[in-house]
Amino acid sequence: MNGLVPGFTGSTLDRADLIRNDPEQLAALTASLSARLIKLDGLDPVIGPDGLLGWTSLADAEGELIFLGLQDGKPRFAEVRPGIPDGFSRSPAIFHILDALPPGEAGTYAAARSLIDWHMRHGFCARCGSATAMFRGGWGRQCLGCSAEHFPRVDPVVIMLAEHEGRVLVGRQPRYPAGRYSALAGFLEPGESIEEAVARELHEEAGVRVSQVHYVASQPWPFPSSLMIACIAHVEDDALTIDYTELEDAIWVTRDEVEASLGGDPGAPFLSPPHYAIAHTLFRRWLAGG
Repeated sequence: MNGLVPGFTGSTLDRADLIRNDPEQLAALTASLSARLIKLDGLDPVIGPDGLLGWTSLADAEGELIFLGLQDGKPRFAEVRPGIPDGFSRSPAIFHILDALPPGEAGTYAAARSLIDWHMRHGFCARCGSATAMFRGGWGRQCLGCSAEHFPRVDPVVIMLAEHEGRVLVGRQPRYPAGRYSALAGFLEPGESIEEAVARELHEEAGVRVSQVHYVASQPWPFPSSLMIACIAHVEDDALTIDYTELEDAIWVTRDEVEASLGGDPGAPFLSPPHYAIAHTLFRRWLAGG
């Protein structure tokens, strides 16, 4: 993988929106012998001998079914079953699995994981507090009390490299593996544009002032359901005022140092983000001049 294509993108899943609103079609697809259920260990994907996502018969389902869409002409499903872990949690194995999973396969998994977690957290209506029930093939829940309809949402996050005179700013959080630094990031707040969120986060966390913002790429991040919006921001100067409640450290690094890090050079000044994280794509795009 060249790192220029964001992880979790390129799924070949046809989401087949029109089928979600057709109970008869959904029932027929559920009864089809070609229907397949994504295999999960908790919330982790089970990988088949071909290195791709594992699928099994709907006969193995134990809970409510979510219609993911059509892939290779076959209806694909996930399920919400009792005992599923919290979607904010990450098993020790998940990132090793993602290291080997192609981006398109990871994208299909991301949809399944995020939907399952959303259903687990939305069993009651935010409007009146009554219980909700799945509808639209699992792409919504309807309140059994006031009939309000609720739909899956994603949380937008800006992730950005601040650039000044040929160097970029990388930061480190205490939860990162030893030596790892990455692009700075933060959630968009209500009433903000992407550009405003990038400028606010960089100033809050590192004290730098933004003059220009350029969008680079986006990526779903299913832990539990974010959309990472990658940008490069040009800043006015390189003086740092680090918010140590958010960051453990932040440093400016050169192109050569970024290249060494991405290449796994043991002498590099930091350990780079994994290839499936959009921060990795952001570094690659910056090095490529895009």
